[in-house]
Amino acid sequence: MTIAEYVSALSDNPYFGAGFGLFGIGAGAAILRKGLQGGLILFRRHFMMTMEVPCRDKSYHWLLQWITTKGARQTQHLSVETSMLQKDTGHVFAKYDFIPSIGTHFFRYGTTWIKVERTREQHTLDLHMGVPWETVTLTAFGRNKQMYFDILEEARHMAMAQQEGKTVMYTAMGSEWRPFGHPRKRRPIGSVVLDEGVGERILGDVREFIENPSWYSNRGIPYRRGYLLHGPPGCGKSSFINALAGELGFGICVLNLSERGLSDDRLAHLLSVAPLPSVLLLEDVDAAFASRTESSQAKAAFEGLNRVTFSGLLNCLDGVASTEARILFMTTNFLDRLDPALIRPGRVDVKEYIGQCTRYQIERMFLRFYYWNYSLDNGDKAALAVCNGDANGIPDEQKKREEDQRKALAQAEAVKFADAVLSFNKGISPAQLQGYFMFHKEWGPEVIANVKNIWKQG
Repeated sequence: MTIAEYVSALSDNPYFGAGFGLFGIGAGAAILRKGLQGGLILFRRHFMMTMEVPCRDKSYHWLLQWITTKGARQTQHLSVETSMLQKDTGHVFAKYDFIPSIGTHFFRYGTTWIKVERTREQHTLDLHMGVPWETVTLTAFGRNKQMYFDILEEARHMAMAQQEGKTVMYTAMGSEWRPFGHPRKRRPIGSVVLDEGVGERILGDVREFIENPSWYSNRGIPYRRGYLLHGPPGCGKSSFINALAGELGFGICVLNLSERGLSDDRLAHLLSVAPLPSVLLLEDVDAAFASRTESSQAKAAFEGLNRVTFSGLLNCLDGVASTEARILFMTTNFLDRLDPALIRPGRVDVKEYIGQCTRYQIERMFLRFYYWNYSLDNGDKAALAVCNGDANGIPDEQKKREEDQRKALAQAEAVKFADAVLSFNKGISPAQLQGYFMFHKEWGPEVIANVKNIWKQG
């Protein structure tokens, strides 16, 4: 049998024809499936945009909050986040935020539909937070990446709006900074009464530093500034730093040098990744290191534990690996316990003593607490209206005259109070004085009569 006859016989065989037909259909389906897959890949590569945001990225929480506001209304699959908020009055209430849950969601941004995939790895943990690793992936049609920039900027502005007028406290968690608690209402700089000219001097120096970065770069000087506030406890060192950060609109990064597990490498990393703009605060540095000798002894005593060393701290403050564009504040109750190398120029540029109350501070604090409680109490209704803030229908000259009289009366009482306090020849801290004023919330003769109780309460 020739080959032609053999092929002709096979073509006449119904079983062979059916098998060959099935093979052709299967091969065609496979080719079609591969073509569709390749076409889908090419379409997604050239006509769709995907943005993945992991939970470790700074914009992750901003984006999640933005999705909560924009997308929670357009999906039925929700998870809840409960937070406790505190009002200025101290009342605490629960706030519930509905967030798109794990899975796939669709919502519209402008005229574009966006697919949001929120995934969670059950077998992978974020070691710093102790929670499963999460990612949020946004997918949309088009090739214009500007839409994602707009979304991230909108999310950032939304997050910043919640912190407007407030001071954010940061604490070190692992190798990064995390907000500590809820943003706090900014404390007015005038609410912290330091000795005459001290607060103004520090604030002016900080502002001059912030506004003149080119002055440092033109002269090859590292662009950083260090401040040391020293003095007895309760005199307003930490309170002033808090108020200063609020005045500048900065956050505060609080770092405890005595924290177990804080090594030299971790300290250097934390100082280099501090959120901007913020003030770095090292409180009670005398408790962490007293001297080089004691630091060596402490290192030997805690051998085997990760502790920051004195030399590591010096290198972080003013070494080759130290960061720039940094404002660092240190506080101590005992200046004489600090090693001279720690507070030399370059590491500490400004030293200010924050001590016990002077006459100036006593009078200023007295006026701040009781000035608005004064009334002339002379039967003159117009004068009483001025004292109560209702001066409608009163001539301007009379307003000024009555206000000057009121200020003179308040100043005279402040002098009497300061004389009474200073007559005991005892030092008094602003914290003690504030506690006394809080005990006597309203002005009365007993405020001066009971001055001796200040030290009993303290």
